[in-house]
Amino acid sequence: MQDGLKPLGREKIALWILLAPSMIGLLFGTIGSIIATTGISMFQWDLISPAHWVGLQNFVDLVTDAGFGEALVNTLVFSAMYVPGVIVISLLVALLLNTKVRGIGIFRTLFFLPSITSAVAVSLIFSWLYARNNGLLNYMIGSMGGAPVNWLGSDMIMYSVVIANIWGAVGEGMVIFLAGLQAIPKDYYEAATVDGAGGLAKFFNITLPLITPAIFFQTILSTINAFQAFEYIYMLTRRGGGDSTIPTIVFSVYREGFKWFNMGGASAQAMVLAVIITVLMLVYFQLEKKYVVYE
Repeated sequence: MQDGLKPLGREKIALWILLAPSMIGLLFGTIGSIIATTGISMFQWDLISPAHWVGLQNFVDLVTDAGFGEALVNTLVFSAMYVPGVIVISLLVALLLNTKVRGIGIFRTLFFLPSITSAVAVSLIFSWLYARNNGLLNYMIGSMGGAPVNWLGSDMIMYSVVIANIWGAVGEGMVIFLAGLQAIPKDYYEAATVDGAGGLAKFFNITLPLITPAIFFQTILSTINAFQAFEYIYMLTRRGGGDSTIPTIVFSVYREGFKWFNMGGASAQAMVLAVIITVLMLVYFQLEKKYVVYE
């Protein structure tokens, strides 16, 4: 019996060795960051002078902080457009690519490339597309006799930034939905065909209910990404002084901490963001019990 336990003991040791890097990263990178952010939010600290204890004052100040209120509204508006956009477009692309034709793997790779491309590089490309004077979009509009559009102006900037962010996230959603579509048994479609069901009937009665787990998972990812959006917004909406024309909460955290060196205020904003995301996740998991279908 002891000889039989020795291999099991060696397997446990090997398991802990393999898990050690991830566990260390979780402990110091994630849990440690949460504890540190919570602690710093209770202080007034500029990274240079000694930290001064202020308790919950940083959170109280957020109530009357017009800049944070604007950032919160921008984040909610951005998320309201970004999350449905990513889900719908990713699902449509996955449905188009869920076929067995020659070269389909190439098209899947091309749609996935934006997800692994540097956000800075993609933002520079969109800056060129959106440019008012020499941008590709305005060139096409001008060639048809139209007036140039200020894509990064006050009226269009939110839509322009959302489109850029969606373009960078569709590949990730496509992979998730493809996995869900390919997990559906073909027998269901064959039985529906025998019963005389058409394409739309199959989609709404078979495909859509059985990919609700994928939709649920993608909704969670998209919501978290929406509330943490920064790179595209920073690159596309920068103006003089490094500020943004549509600051979001994460941009506000960056501005508060690394432009104004108010680390306590930045940490307080980060904690509020974490609470908002946590509350949304709790709501999602309650809705999951009612709307998500597991085979």
